[in-house]
Amino acid sequence: MSRHHVVVGAGPVGRHTAALLSGRGDEVVVVTRSGRDTGLAGVRHVALDAADADALTAVTEGAAALHNCANPGDYTQWERVWPPLATALLTTAERTGAVYAITGNLYPYGPVDGPMHEGLPDAATDHKGVLRARMWADALAAHRAGRIRAVEVRGADYVGPGTGQNGHVSRVLPAALRGKAVTVIGRSDQPHSYTDVGDVARLLVAAVDDEQAHGRTWIVPTNAPRTQEQVLTEVLRSAGRPAVRVRSLPIGLLRATGVVVPFMREVAQLGYQWTAPYVVDDRAARAHFGMEPTPWDEVCRRTVDGLTA
Repeated sequence: MSRHHVVVGAGPVGRHTAALLSGRGDEVVVVTRSGRDTGLAGVRHVALDAADADALTAVTEGAAALHNCANPGDYTQWERVWPPLATALLTTAERTGAVYAITGNLYPYGPVDGPMHEGLPDAATDHKGVLRARMWADALAAHRAGRIRAVEVRGADYVGPGTGQNGHVSRVLPAALRGKAVTVIGRSDQPHSYTDVGDVARLLVAAVDDEQAHGRTWIVPTNAPRTQEQVLTEVLRSAGRPAVRVRSLPIGLLRATGVVVPFMREVAQLGYQWTAPYVVDDRAARAHFGMEPTPWDEVCRRTVDGLTA
């Protein structure tokens, strides 16, 4: 197998994936619009628009895998940004023969009654979840037709270094570390799953290497669920800081704000994640890959260290 890998996106999962691959001696190219340096030793950085299939194909020729770690941050732009990007990624995978490894999320499942697992249908109710479900359905159809080899890994809300404003814990952590009260979306007392970004990268790399893992989705091994108040308190404890007051922002208020603030409207559409238990069943990936999640105490420390480094 080729030791050349292309990673699209330099967010937390993209950086962790590139670091894992480079650390084992593989040749890694990280593709972003800016071409900014991730600071990872031995990793080459290329500036290009990954929605340009010709440009992306030129970089990916001869690669073992094309890792889709892109994550457009602005929900209001997903319908504009994702379709051409997803098409280019699929086209590139078909042209080059590289395994198409997708960093997915839980949005395609939509509202659920019970733990989420790979046997559930993709039944999203908001346009972001529908879009992500369609991306996987297109990749899976191409895989089943023998045009590409595809696999998708799905993690819960991210914790760990580099999650920044996109992480529900890391978003409020700076204020909490200063002893300030913080506000979280929805209820603070419902169990919720949190996945370490490093574990997402570990499973993505493992799934590429394992031909038997292709053609399906995998839930990333994830620690036991915790409430938003619990997880924030435990992350603070890892830094030797006291607990802070955790306030709840009602989803109804988000919906009302969304009338004039489009981004808030998009967040409110996912409010079901924060008003009831929202947890994963990761037994399939644990059994198949023999993989356990990073110990929770370490996850907490890494989350703080990544913020303060």
